[in-house]
Amino acid sequence: MKDTDFKRASKDEFQKFIARPYEEVPITLIADGAKSHLVCGKSMMYSFLTMKAGSVFELHSHPEEQIMFVLEGYCDEIIEDKLYRVKAGDLIYLPSNIIHGAFLREVDCRVLDVFSPLRNDYRSKFIKQNPEHQLLFP
Repeated sequence: MKDTDFKRASKDEFQKFIARPYEEVPITLIADGAKSHLVCGKSMMYSFLTMKAGSVFELHSHPEEQIMFVLEGYCDEIIEDKLYRVKAGDLIYLPSNIIHGAFLREVDCRVLDVFSPLRNDYRSKFIKQNPEHQLLFP
C-alpha cells in the first residue's frame, strides 16, 4: 500500500469523519461548574469536560459505563464512598450504576469522558442549550 494509491478527501468528506471539538462544538452546561463539548456516535458519547476549580460534582450514578481520562489538572474523585486523587494522565473506570462524584480543588480539571451507550440526558441538554447546532456524526 502507498499513499499515492489514494485521493485526498474533500472538505465535505473530511467533515463526515473528522472534527475539532473545542472549536466546532458549542459548550453544554452539564452541572454547576461543569461544561462540556459533547460528541456522539450511534452508541457512544465523548464529553470534553471542564470542571471549575472549587466546584463540586454531586454524587450520582447512571446506567452508562464511563471511562474518564484526566487531561489536565486534578480532582478528588469519589467512588463508592472513597476519595481518589486523580491527576493528568490517570484513567478512571466507572462501571454502570456506580455512585461517584468529585471535589474540585485549586485548579480546573479537564477530562475526556467516554460513555457507552451514549447518555441521552446529556444529549437532551445539548439539544436544549444549542438549538441552532447539531451533534456531530450520526
